[in-house]
Amino acid sequence: MSHPGHPIIKLVVQRLALGLILLWAASVLIFVGTQILPGDVAQSILGQSATPETLANLRAELGLNEPALGRYLHWAGGVLHGDLGKALTNGQDIAHEMAGRLANTLFLAGCAAAIAVPLAIFLGLLAVRYQGRWPDRLISGVTLATVSVPEFLLGYIAIYFLAVRFRLLPSLATIYDGMTLGEKIYAISMPVLVLVLVVLGHMMRMTRAAILNVMQSPYVETAELKGLRPFTVIARHALPNAVAPVVNVVMLNLAYLVVGVVVVEVVFVYPGMGQYLVDHVSKRDVPVVQACGLVFAAVYIGLNLLADVISILANPRLRHPK
Repeated sequence: MSHPGHPIIKLVVQRLALGLILLWAASVLIFVGTQILPGDVAQSILGQSATPETLANLRAELGLNEPALGRYLHWAGGVLHGDLGKALTNGQDIAHEMAGRLANTLFLAGCAAAIAVPLAIFLGLLAVRYQGRWPDRLISGVTLATVSVPEFLLGYIAIYFLAVRFRLLPSLATIYDGMTLGEKIYAISMPVLVLVLVVLGHMMRMTRAAILNVMQSPYVETAELKGLRPFTVIARHALPNAVAPVVNVVMLNLAYLVVGVVVVEVVFVYPGMGQYLVDHVSKRDVPVVQACGLVFAAVYIGLNLLADVISILANPRLRHPK
């Protein structure tokens, strides 16, 4: 007779192994992608007036004359030891420069998630409670409209109305050391609003679909026959059994909040990872682009792994195998 924990442990280990393989594959794709970018790194650093001898010396110094496989192994080996390299444009340590930027991005994504996740679940419950009636249609229509509008357009609309026209919120999300938590939250209120609008619709619709699927189950019908209030039936009996798909969609959107903030950060000139990446793409600073790409990939894969593991743990068939 097998131990009850074995199936879960086996599946979790399989997911972790798959995550590591995906991260390795992502590192290869990121490296190859940066190598086939048009232009010459040495030329972009030294400018058009550089002599051939100076260019050759810089290429040798940067290791650009080495075979691609050797450069990849050197870069991957450094990453495994926690060394992301140095920026070509200013010689700064990338890991040190990135730490503050990543903290800013996680702060922005965390604030957006703190509003979007409970609001999406509540609106999903409300839509199920009034299924087919005007509250359901209104919630679905508004959230679908916000999902359909690109982030940059939502950002510029928000800037025009909330910052320029009515002067309610700051148009630039500038934060720096020494600000209080309240000042930081006020400064990032506009990009948080845009991010909430972007992810809210998808989370709400998937929550609604997952709960509606569970509502057909016999135990939900039994709860209804007992005379419990409709909202109580949905919240206490249907929602807990729809946890796995809801968690999956929440984690996917959290991953998007961290990885997909590039456009929003650029629109609001927010000092996060997205702005850092765009600044160095324009300068063709390959080590920074590679490091940012790898961090984004690790966050995305990590949150998806977490969603898988939570779904496995939430599955009663795996928790109590026969």
